[in-house]
Amino acid sequence: MKDRICKICSRKIIGRSNKIFCSLRCKNYYHINLRKVTLEATAHLDEILHRNRAILLEIMGKKQLKLKVQRLLLESKNFTFKYHTHTHINKEGKTMHWVYDFGWMQFSNDQILIVRNLLK
Repeated sequence: MKDRICKICSRKIIGRSNKIFCSLRCKNYYHINLRKVTLEATAHLDEILHRNRAILLEIMGKKQLKLKVQRLLLESKNFTFKYHTHTHINKEGKTMHWVYDFGWMQFSNDQILIVRNLLK
């Protein structure tokens, strides 16, 4: 049987055959640093997504569910079109881009339809 080596400290692992860390200390170190690297990598993207949602909420208000606006309005507020949480293609083949609970669809005449999906 080949000796297994800890991913963190390179010590020999004793115990189960599927064990990859020699101790709880090495396991915790690995997972804490993994979360830290993930958080650092996604912080900027989360900031953009939250700003995009805030812009859509500001334009729509709290009660409106659907609104058509000029693309220039979103651009003037620094809305970043390339960042969204998910997309949906409807039966007509048009793509609806979503930022959490707000969606937008661009029309050929530079108008944007903004919709809100009320979360229940």
